[in-house]
Amino acid sequence: MDVHALEMIELELAILIRRITSISNNKKFGNLDRSAYLILRRIKGKGAAGVKVLAEEFKLDISTISRQASALEHKDYLYRIPDPLDGRAYSLQLTEQGTKELFDYKQERLKRITELLEDWSDEERKLFGVLLEKFNRSFN
Repeated sequence: MDVHALEMIELELAILIRRITSISNNKKFGNLDRSAYLILRRIKGKGAAGVKVLAEEFKLDISTISRQASALEHKDYLYRIPDPLDGRAYSLQLTEQGTKELFDYKQERLKRITELLEDWSDEERKLFGVLLEKFNRSFN
């Protein structure tokens, strides 16, 4: 492997993570943190899910997902659907408020990304998306 290319990727990823963190911490950007956004986005995209499934998908402890989901329930972004076969188990589903908050936050993110990629060609944007997806799938 090309060591220079790997070092460049490592540095650029560190810079990207730093910049994304600073944007995410800016409350003008929205009311959701990264974990809330990803949980709501996952449920919106794939449907109701229990904390065990979410923990497996996000590669986190069940206690972490449970705590995050509980905070989203408290904000009225999620509600529990009891499992009819197991009284202790439940799935999580978006509320109307959760759907609205997710939509608004996603629109702000898309607006910011559109601004950042304004000078890129459609081909460059598509390639960047494909490569980011491929990179993210490498973690599975």
